[in-house]
Amino acid sequence: MTIAILAHDSRKELALQFCTAYSGILSRNTVIATGTTGRMLAQATGLPVHCYLSGKLGGIQQISARVACDEVDLVLFFRDPLKAENGSSEQNLLRLCDMHSVPISTNIATAEVLLRGLDQGDLDYREGIHPDIVEPLPVHRAVC
Repeated sequence: MTIAILAHDSRKELALQFCTAYSGILSRNTVIATGTTGRMLAQATGLPVHCYLSGKLGGIQQISARVACDEVDLVLFFRDPLKAENGSSEQNLLRLCDMHSVPISTNIATAEVLLRGLDQGDLDYREGIHPDIVEPLPVHRAVC
């Protein structure tokens, strides 16, 4: 499974704590992330993370494109609901997840439910979404 992780600046520490606690589950999956979040996550957990651009520089759009191509199975978005500039790229990501039935969390409670469900096999149906893809498509990545 491919798990995308994004976090607003005010939620990065929460995301790191969460990912550290769930590093066992994350380690059994492919993790992709926006640039800054991905670098911090890789450093804090030791997990391999495929990093895209920083969210503000196009990373959200890059992850959205992967969602649109059914190459992402789960999105953990540690979002600040009070952030004034929740932009169109974020709204587009939410819309694409809805269109492609990709589970997405926007808070820690839902993230925990999704990862526990993943660990119990509740999301195994996602593997049938792209059965013709044997290997994950190459990830164009920034240096983490």
